[in-house]
Amino acid sequence: MIKKGLKVKILAGRDKKKEGEVIEIDKSNNRAKVQGVNIVKKHVKTTKEKKGGIVSKESFIHLSNLALVDVKKKTKKTEAKK
Repeated sequence: MIKKGLKVKILAGRDKKKEGEVIEIDKSNNRAKVQGVNIVKKHVKTTKEKKGGIVSKESFIHLSNLALVDVKKKTKKTEAKK
């Protein structure tokens, strides 16, 4: 199960084989945002508080295109007792 904060690998798309951390999940649409992956450019209009321009940010990726990366590989070492 993919959750916020876990490390995932991208399986399909232009960012295939890249890895990153999940920063946001949209459960209703089965999508997730991954840090540093699927970067899109968004044109932002100038307001009183913020300066406008072109902003690069992450976009959502479908969960079927993500795979968990084992951070903690659980390996059991069995030794023969003499």
